[in-house]
Amino acid sequence: MHNLASQRCFNHSQREAVARCPQCSHCFCRECITEHDDRVSCAACLRKLAHAPPLRRRAFAGVARFAECLLGLVAAWFFFYLMGETLLALPTSFHENTVWKANWWDRE
Repeated sequence: MHNLASQRCFNHSQREAVARCPQCSHCFCRECITEHDDRVSCAACLRKLAHAPPLRRRAFAGVARFAECLLGLVAAWFFFYLMGETLLALPTSFHENTVWKANWWDRE
């Protein structure tokens, strides 16, 4: 194996190589190599990394999300139902002579 000082760029044979791509093991000049996520990589390998297929989602992920939304709606309905029942259970004497029943124009 030759040392890097005697290597030439894979794309530009007249240029001296400055780095070796860890994925394809070719040597490249400064213009052809790039750093991404603290790793040096050539443009072809970087393109392969960018177009990597996304991770497959679990088959029941959609059903789980729907169940979470439904559970949230049921919990909100139950909360407001209990609040309404609590307000209806208050005795009428609790809110007699309140501000909204007072006649403002009859005040002296």
